[in-house]
Amino acid sequence: MAHDHHHDHDHEHENVVVLTDENGVETEFEIITSLEVEDKLYYVLYPLDTDDDEAVVLRYDEDENGEGSLAAIEDDEEFDKVARAYEEWLEEEDFEEFEDDEEDEF
Repeated sequence: MAHDHHHDHDHEHENVVVLTDENGVETEFEIITSLEVEDKLYYVLYPLDTDDDEAVVLRYDEDENGEGSLAAIEDDEEFDKVARAYEEWLEEEDFEEFEDDEEDEF
């Protein structure tokens, strides 16, 4: 399925994924960031074209064929860990805005 990008919107969304819920409704999400928590990979997604301004956190699962899929996090404890990691990421992002002129020393 090729998408042609001639009809660009005013703003480019770089990392957009389309997820289909159990009712077959497609929602476009922008990937805000990926987070690695305890060796698992999570994506923080933000729904486009919806009144809902809640970010969504999904776990990236790979099956034995290497096929990746995004799965909702069912476990509260797991969700809390990822939510904390996301909050830390947000704080770092805010922080970096003030320090743009300094090189990261690693």
